[in-house]
Amino acid sequence: MVFLRKVKTASGATAVQIARREHRRDVVIEHLGSAHTEAELAALMQVGRRKIEEGQGVLDLGLEPEQDPRATIVQAKASRLLVAVIESAWQTLGFGVINDEAFFQLVLARIVEPTSMLDAGRVLSELGLTPAHRNTFSATLRRAGQRGYRDQIAAACFRDATAWGDVSLCLYDVTTLYFEAEKEDDLRKVGYSKERRVDPQVVVGLLVDRRGFPLEIGCFEGNKAETLTMIPIIKAFQKRHGVSDMAVVADAGMLSATNLRELDQAGLRFIVGSRVTKAPVDLESHFRWHGDALSDGQLIDTITPKNRRSIENDTKKKREPVWDPEQHPGSWRAVWAYSAKRAARDGKTLTLQENRAKEVIAGEKTARTPRFVKTTNGTKTLDEASLTRARRLVGLKGYVTNIPAGVMDPDEVIGSYHDLWRVEQSFRMSKTDLRARPMFHHKRESIEAHLTIVFAALAVARYLQQRSGVSIKKLVQTLRPLQEITVSVAGQSIAAQPQIPPEAQELIDRVTH
Repeated sequence: MVFLRKVKTASGATAVQIARREHRRDVVIEHLGSAHTEAELAALMQVGRRKIEEGQGVLDLGLEPEQDPRATIVQAKASRLLVAVIESAWQTLGFGVINDEAFFQLVLARIVEPTSMLDAGRVLSELGLTPAHRNTFSATLRRAGQRGYRDQIAAACFRDATAWGDVSLCLYDVTTLYFEAEKEDDLRKVGYSKERRVDPQVVVGLLVDRRGFPLEIGCFEGNKAETLTMIPIIKAFQKRHGVSDMAVVADAGMLSATNLRELDQAGLRFIVGSRVTKAPVDLESHFRWHGDALSDGQLIDTITPKNRRSIENDTKKKREPVWDPEQHPGSWRAVWAYSAKRAARDGKTLTLQENRAKEVIAGEKTARTPRFVKTTNGTKTLDEASLTRARRLVGLKGYVTNIPAGVMDPDEVIGSYHDLWRVEQSFRMSKTDLRARPMFHHKRESIEAHLTIVFAALAVARYLQQRSGVSIKKLVQTLRPLQEITVSVAGQSIAAQPQIPPEAQELIDRVTH
């Protein structure tokens, strides 16, 4: 009886052999090769079965027991399933309107394994595709701006967003992308960096719907204040799609009097995070009449001044004011929430900051601007008043809006703001799963084209993530190893399809149906 035999080798690979049973021992008739992946194993097993079937009346069982292992050669591997899934999403979103194969390849490579444009060819080759020449990729970056690829992608994203829901509530946030460069230019400038980098950078603003699906992306000079990026992005989105009735949610970094005023004047509603330092003013009357002891989950719906000159919260009244744009022209609506869990976390942080301040005062550590350290005539002391005030406000989180209480209750305001994690997740995708940093382009045209690629890749990734229920990283890790293997046996090429595990088939069904 001739059969297929699998044997583990010393290197950890799996050897596939055609063997027969003779005198209670396995006698190897032919060694087909060694597999290092499940796909290669499936291919060799298929080759073996075919050789056994074809040689049933012909196979000479007196063959030499050992054949040259090099007789079986893996000629090609192709992750066709992964490419097909991504291409299906590309077409479903309507991105096929961009008739540029090189542009699609750059987006595909960025989704699968984010890397530089020059290295994209390697990624595409490993997927079984023939990559475009690097000169073609460079020409594609120029075409992206000249032919308005970003406009076409944004239009397709808007159609998908409105088909699945609405854009009545959009989320906005910014990030910085740094460059491997020494000198600044008109766009790449040294600016504020949360990572304390001193490299030239650009500021990127991203607008997404409540699902985290991208709608608009914009690029600004590296030294531009984050608060000055929101209005241009939103106005560009409105102009492009003719949208007027929408609410914008942003974090406390976007809280500037100018931003809120311009959003309000444009007829847009907004929800932004408030800084804790504003709590004493907003809650002055509440603290006077009810004290500062708050219960877990307590909400306080009040008003906050638009600027320091506006004082409309009458501390003589025991009841919190209900914000009305006509009655309180100098204030916005403010919702404050207290969380015991947040209070515990804030208290721990303050203790660490207090200990650090004491170490700096004692000369045990150095810091440029430590919190709770004040300097008087060159002498450093602990700022007890600031520390006491900060401890009084632990556990509080504020939200500023121009949406009346009759339209949206406090819970809805907070719930809408908490959807910001979706845009933050999208940025994490663009920074890690779709790594857009560091950037190696130098000309503004190339930088804008690169962001267009990131924008398209993020949209495809978001679509696949929403349909499959898993992250794009998990999706790629599951489907990429399922390769179609072409092997050569004695000069004959044989293609073997991958064996698809049930969990992988389930993912494929979700995203293609």
